[in-house]
Amino acid sequence: MRKASNTVREPSSAILRLMRATSLMAILAAMAGTQAAPRVLNLDDLARMSVVSDPRVSPDGKWVVYAVSTVDGKDDKRVSHLWMTSWDGTETLQLTFDAEGESAPRWSPDGRYLAFLSSRTGPAKGSQVWLMDRRGGEARQLTAVKEKLSGFEWSPDSKRLALLMTPKKDKDEETKPGAQPKPPKPIIVDRYHFKEDREGYLSGTERTKIYLYDIATQKAEPLTSQTSFDEQSPAWSPDGTKIAFASNQDKDWDRTENTDIFVADSKPGGVARKLTHFPGPDTGGLSWSPDSTRIAYLQGSAPELTAYNQFKLAVVPADGGEPQVLTASLDRAVRAPLFSPDGRSILCIETNDRREYPIRVSLSGGGVARMIDGDVTVLAQNEAAGHYAVLATRDDTPPAVFALENGALRKLADPNALWLREVSLGRTRDVSFHAKDGTEVHGLLTLPPGYRDGEKVPLLLRIHGGPDGEDSHAFQFERQLFAANGYAVLNVNYRGSSGRGAAYQEAIFADWGHLEVEDLLAGVDAMVAEGVADPARLGIGGWSYGGILTDYTIASDGRFRAAISGAGSANQISMYGLDEYVIQYDRELGPPWRSQDLWVKISYPFFHADRIHTPTLFLGGDKDMNVPLAGGEQMYEALRSLGVPTELIIYPGAFHGITRPSYVKDRFERYLAWYGKYVKGEAATSSVQPALSSAPNRSSR
Repeated sequence: MRKASNTVREPSSAILRLMRATSLMAILAAMAGTQAAPRVLNLDDLARMSVVSDPRVSPDGKWVVYAVSTVDGKDDKRVSHLWMTSWDGTETLQLTFDAEGESAPRWSPDGRYLAFLSSRTGPAKGSQVWLMDRRGGEARQLTAVKEKLSGFEWSPDSKRLALLMTPKKDKDEETKPGAQPKPPKPIIVDRYHFKEDREGYLSGTERTKIYLYDIATQKAEPLTSQTSFDEQSPAWSPDGTKIAFASNQDKDWDRTENTDIFVADSKPGGVARKLTHFPGPDTGGLSWSPDSTRIAYLQGSAPELTAYNQFKLAVVPADGGEPQVLTASLDRAVRAPLFSPDGRSILCIETNDRREYPIRVSLSGGGVARMIDGDVTVLAQNEAAGHYAVLATRDDTPPAVFALENGALRKLADPNALWLREVSLGRTRDVSFHAKDGTEVHGLLTLPPGYRDGEKVPLLLRIHGGPDGEDSHAFQFERQLFAANGYAVLNVNYRGSSGRGAAYQEAIFADWGHLEVEDLLAGVDAMVAEGVADPARLGIGGWSYGGILTDYTIASDGRFRAAISGAGSANQISMYGLDEYVIQYDRELGPPWRSQDLWVKISYPFFHADRIHTPTLFLGGDKDMNVPLAGGEQMYEALRSLGVPTELIIYPGAFHGITRPSYVKDRFERYLAWYGKYVKGEAATSSVQPALSSAPNRSSR
């Protein structure tokens, strides 16, 4: 990484006084917070929890800036603001306050400015780059672009930006006052991969491209002359002469996921050179060596396995040559590569069996050294002036900013510290067991606060999505909420999950709902045998692939008293052309007209819905194009036809991930009410409103 300039100025005396006052207030609040006895977690804590992201070390290494999002109850949204903490952790202050929020903080390499993205009111509408002078004063809008601006990176000389921009979709002409509204324009679809969650329907002309923005002239020009392909993950070479990026430039690019690494001179309108030729994904984040001769990137799995990618660390010469895969023998996924300041090694984050932590990979021989121990999940890392900052979380700690020093983490900033002192959390521990074919399966068990050994409690099997994700040692509000309500929570990293090697992850290829279900049921059996789970009070549920596996499991086993299937599907044939996974379907399963028997096989929860007797709650957003709402609607209708207790909850305007705070709270309320009624046998006491529900009658439809 480029070392910091010596021209960095310290914050003004007024700012320092504010920081000292902020620190004193935090100390006094902390002292007051220790006086009350801990209580159990409740749903009101959702609005109190802050979400920290994107830590960035200043070029001189003396400060770390980061984003903190909180709930705005009035406007029913989360708003992100920027905060800054000194490297010694003694000074903290909030930098931005606008109601529209701010994100993506980036220091200028000369240390003079802090830039960020915001849609706050300014000369130009929409998300723009804003600039804050570290010497003081208000932030000013730097860019005024008409395109959709999604990201930016500083040039090493602090004179230019690389902007990621996409043309905005055609919008209807504004209706003049008093005139009749004009009908919406037709949507013209002409692509193979024609829809994407949040983006909606995709046309053939909306390409994300890299633009060079000159700060002095305020002029933006395309980096390359090509117009037919997306460009992503721009990274400037330390000498400022080149920009590397990832792009899929296959002839039939819409039918592949084959991104490669390209490099172009940092001048407008040039031609990029292709550096990699692996048929699967080569992608970012990208990191240059300090001498500008090599580029670190991530190499994925074979094209047919991209749904189960296990990314490896690789480097390629910037002038062209044979790439070198450095972690070929690691058999674990890595991400977020970052060259060390001396250029002799690369730091990245390894995913390994319920833990994610930084490792150092040597360029001479590819040796791997773990940089910290313990049950931790590191989400992001950044470095400047030899100082490494990470965003990390543990079972009892939401993501916070830490300094990584001498193999240990030192906490720098944790907006949730005071709130956490008020609550008593459940303890999470590792569990392992064997599936019926002998495969060792790992998971996590969270126990209710104050749990006594030998006590049998109701158990909830909560299933992660993906499937190529994992349940790790990280703070999960859901786990702790269920534990606070007296449940033990079992999370199983079933086959298909990441963190256990390529063979474990690829085991479910074209065989969905088989090995995963065996692994999940083996986990429940183990908890019953251990004496933790009451076999008469079992619940199951999950979101996305977790919802899909819920459908698979309750169609295979009748032991569960209640199920919750969020954003799932069971009639997989009906998803072809309805969701965004057509490339995976064609490569992994084959199209339905060539693989009809296989499609019917993996759709067994729908075609054998008469095997299901578990009361099941279905939920989803009506704008979800990842796993469309139709998947839940079909299963809801099937269970209604069969007389099985069921409800369907629809969140208007919601995509695959539920983000509106009132919806997030509503969903948890419904979880607790459903499990309480059918797992615990409690009388209905929920305050949730029935307006979003399609049961017990169809009056709302």
